[in-house]
Amino acid sequence: MAGRSCYRDALPFMAMVTMECTNVGLNTLFKVATLRGMSYHVFVVYSYSVAALFLLPAPFISNRSRVLPPLNFSIMSKVLLLGLIGSSSQIMGYTGINFSSPTLASAISNLVPAFTFILAIIFRMESAALRSSSSQAKILGTIVSLAGAFVVTLYKGPLIVFANQSPSTSHHQPLLNSTTPTNSNWVLGGLLLTAEYILVPLWYIVQAQIMKEYPNEFTVIFFYNVCVGVVAGVVALITEPNSSAWKLRPDVALVSILCSGLFGSFLNNTVHTWALRLKGPVYVTMFKPLSMAIAVAMGVIFLGDTLHLGSLVGATIISIGFYTVLWGKAKEEAVEDSVAESLEAPSSHKAPLLQKYIKNDKM
Repeated sequence: MAGRSCYRDALPFMAMVTMECTNVGLNTLFKVATLRGMSYHVFVVYSYSVAALFLLPAPFISNRSRVLPPLNFSIMSKVLLLGLIGSSSQIMGYTGINFSSPTLASAISNLVPAFTFILAIIFRMESAALRSSSSQAKILGTIVSLAGAFVVTLYKGPLIVFANQSPSTSHHQPLLNSTTPTNSNWVLGGLLLTAEYILVPLWYIVQAQIMKEYPNEFTVIFFYNVCVGVVAGVVALITEPNSSAWKLRPDVALVSILCSGLFGSFLNNTVHTWALRLKGPVYVTMFKPLSMAIAVAMGVIFLGDTLHLGSLVGATIISIGFYTVLWGKAKEEAVEDSVAESLEAPSSHKAPLLQKYIKNDKM
């Protein structure tokens, strides 16, 4: 029982915290690389291609499995849809970071639970009983989160924390100091990042459906990375016709591509898919506020960013809304679990890991 509890609770918790720290680090590294001239369209193509190479043996191994179903047209078409959603999300996200900052990206990422709740209702994966306190909390939290997103996107406000820049060090950061986002770029970046985080919960929903049909993370993520690489490659060939943009040099751009491919497109997507199968979309999204504090610290230290009042106030409002949604969801699941335990206590030790998702389907 202790080993199962560790696998079900402690391991997913540690994995998700690690992935949020990794994501912020990758976003900061990407921002540095783009400030030094790297094309973000080309970046997406290369990083997902690197991830696909790491996962290349996965489909050959899964084909020998007698437990997994065959990769039929239904599964592959959903993987293709997942790739279209993922490539659109990545392009919008990296473009938004390029126009704004990793700090803004981490702040707006807290909208994922609100968007997840809205889409879950649309796709009948969640119920919304207006007289229930849990449903009221989820609806209120969603509205508060959206309000916070408007604040953090449309209002920068006065500076709170100034980057440490002295005459002796300013010549080392000409790109970082000369590319401070303007108000128009900041708003555009915020809108693109908001669009990205509307697509992210849609990605979670489609991915959860795929994992029910084909519960093998490595093979699904391999084909997903291939799809994203192909779609992003077509877009990059249109937007970046200059061949010099595709040349890689041993600098921060190459380091960013390799790290993003290995720790982002490969490891991060695989861990998120595993956590989705094990704990569900709501659990995966509950770690998003952690990235805000990490992004602020890394942005100030490594990018020379300054913390604006609007970002702090907006992120606080989003976090309040976020945890309100989580409280409502946790209360709802506690009631469902207590009912399930009372009805199935004699056979509870034999309950499958996906039992609660089967219940959600019946709802």
